[in-house]
Amino acid sequence: MVQSPTLLRGTLTRAQFLRLCGGLSVAAMLPKTACALSPGAGTMNTRPIPSTGEALPVVGCGTYRGFDHGPGSEEYARLPGVLESLLDAGGKVVDTAAIYGRAERSIGEILDAGKLRGRVFLAGKVWSSGREAGLRQMRQSMQDLRTDRLDLMQVHNLVDWRTQLSTLRLWQAEGRIRYIGITHYESSAHRAVEAVLRSEPVDFLQINYSMDEPDAAARLFPLAADRGVAVVVNRPFGGGGLMRRLRGRPLPGWAGEIGCSSWAQVLIKFVLSQAAVSCVIPGTGSPEHMRDNAAAGRGPLPEADFWRQRQAEVMS
Repeated sequence: MVQSPTLLRGTLTRAQFLRLCGGLSVAAMLPKTACALSPGAGTMNTRPIPSTGEALPVVGCGTYRGFDHGPGSEEYARLPGVLESLLDAGGKVVDTAAIYGRAERSIGEILDAGKLRGRVFLAGKVWSSGREAGLRQMRQSMQDLRTDRLDLMQVHNLVDWRTQLSTLRLWQAEGRIRYIGITHYESSAHRAVEAVLRSEPVDFLQINYSMDEPDAAARLFPLAADRGVAVVVNRPFGGGGLMRRLRGRPLPGWAGEIGCSSWAQVLIKFVLSQAAVSCVIPGTGSPEHMRDNAAAGRGPLPEADFWRQRQAEVMS
């Protein structure tokens, strides 16, 4: 029987957790699942953050472009529905950055207006060179998000990562942030990311991974598992190009067998087939797309071997 996240919390390293998942079995009528820990198909699956065991819902929301809108616009009026759709589905991770235009201010306003602040896991980024510049950017982010404490702060694209990680560790010790991490979104940077992971203890890695950008599975995911680092995946749709190619193509029959009713859900479940992945954050400013994306976090999550032939079929 699959244990609940509560029973697992605080008792397993990431590597131990993955070994446990490898030994689990499910009913023969469904594909094998990769660490699907929710109690039922109607609840979003969760996976533990390795450094603490805290349960994290597997589908969140990225805010690049989608949340860069101001009050009075039609796009801004839809944004509260995006966060409500995420939360209603059992998700809570909201990833943003100071460099995403107005996104942080929009999130701060919506969280306060909707009294939603205590229900989200807020992840921010610092993207500056120099200690003082990093501090200024993070303080501004806190002000725009209307909070004095973030769940996760990440060094974006490894920019001046030694300096910024030093500051993040100080802020973590002071209780201003709960977790620290690093990010990148380009496969060409994976070797540099690997080097940082091998040299520095961090709680989170955010990296690109999709059917047409699968490189992270070869070295970064196993390394993150061994180092006890949670993985957040950005660009699950390959930056949008993959979705454009699939638009209009009928879903294969096997999609329904794994609980998918859209191509977006298929692509998200492909990402979640990697047991090292803690959460995937497709970006959107649409409540409808958020509901569709979040649905991929429920039900069976097939393991990587389920996708070997099917990935080639989708990419053909």
